[in-house]
Amino acid sequence: MSRATLILLSLAAGLIAGVAVASLAPGSAEMTIAVARPIGTLWLNGLQMTVIPLVVTLLITGVAATAQAAQAGRIAGRAIATFLSLDALTASMAAIVTPLLLTLAPMPRGAGQALRAALGHAEPVAPSPPIAEFITGIVPTNIFAAATNNALLSLILFTLAFAFAITRIEGEARDLLLRVFTAIRDAMLVLIGWVLWLAPLGVFALALVVGASAGGAAFGALAHYIAIIASVGIVVMLMAYGVAAIIGRTAPGRFARALAPAQAVAISTQSSLASLPAMIEGTKVLRIAPATSGLVLPMAVAMFRATQPAMNVAVALYIAHWFGIVPDMASVAAAVVVAILVSLGSASLPSQITFFASIAPVCVALGVPAAPLGLLIAVETIPDIFRTLGNVSMDLAATATVSRWSGTTGKDVP
Repeated sequence: MSRATLILLSLAAGLIAGVAVASLAPGSAEMTIAVARPIGTLWLNGLQMTVIPLVVTLLITGVAATAQAAQAGRIAGRAIATFLSLDALTASMAAIVTPLLLTLAPMPRGAGQALRAALGHAEPVAPSPPIAEFITGIVPTNIFAAATNNALLSLILFTLAFAFAITRIEGEARDLLLRVFTAIRDAMLVLIGWVLWLAPLGVFALALVVGASAGGAAFGALAHYIAIIASVGIVVMLMAYGVAAIIGRTAPGRFARALAPAQAVAISTQSSLASLPAMIEGTKVLRIAPATSGLVLPMAVAMFRATQPAMNVAVALYIAHWFGIVPDMASVAAAVVVAILVSLGSASLPSQITFFASIAPVCVALGVPAAPLGLLIAVETIPDIFRTLGNVSMDLAATATVSRWSGTTGKDVP
């Protein structure tokens, strides 16, 4: 049994057990919550303690890899520019579409309040500062204070500048620093792997608290969450057709025929890497030169996940809706920027590690608690299907765009 399945079963078991305690032995509910909540909180704290060092090291190694790839040639540079532009496009889309979806299909009545009560241990969030203070505070005066105070946007800005500075120093010193940060990153991934090994226990404890506090409303709320987040993934997939048609100058019917086999593999495997052979075959239908597809598609699979910034922004906005928080435009813009930057270094990570490491900084930037992520990670198996589907679709659209931009469509194609 896969870890994702085990975590999902732990969620279901915890919710059912919590609802059963609240219904059959209401007098024991408080004691059950008092025992389960510290266990769930300890596990959640274990996840949260890895966020800052993991984000910093992922950004540094990710920027270094991106800079190295950009130096590989003109087509590689255009591919990276395309990836970043599409990340910005999809993240901005999510910032607009998610609130619209939540307005058209709001959370079931009473579910949000019940879940807020169940997660009452979530840390309160400081109100957003005035816009002038927000802008002047982006550049940190003390990077260690920024890390301590969860000023993630300031920390990420410094890390980004530091990472680019590393790429400009002489080779031996640069390689030494990159080896150090790569080693720290790998150690953090091992540590977070240990924490995730305890996920069935932690998720069960969190779900038990939610079930005992919120009752059956928790099931409806989680189903609603899955529907909203999956819908954003579907929008990203549909955007791929528009990108291919408008920017890549590819006929929609031909693009759909080229993409369909890769989408089938994506749905069945939830893996962009497993879909790569089918995507390469699809480029033949689109008459993309092998020299272009052979470079751009592997780059896309390694460093580009179009749904990650979009769906991560959507998750953070959903949590804001869940907690009755209405973020201002500056906070939403900060969340979009953080989502794009964090995606630079986390595209190749396993989905469970990516989920927490890449969404927690977005939550902090938006000004919402990250505690619900410990519960939502359990149902990520279903939205992950739509993440992969959108990623594969946009990978092929990006390749068609780079090919058209480079003038290689139809050239050297048998």
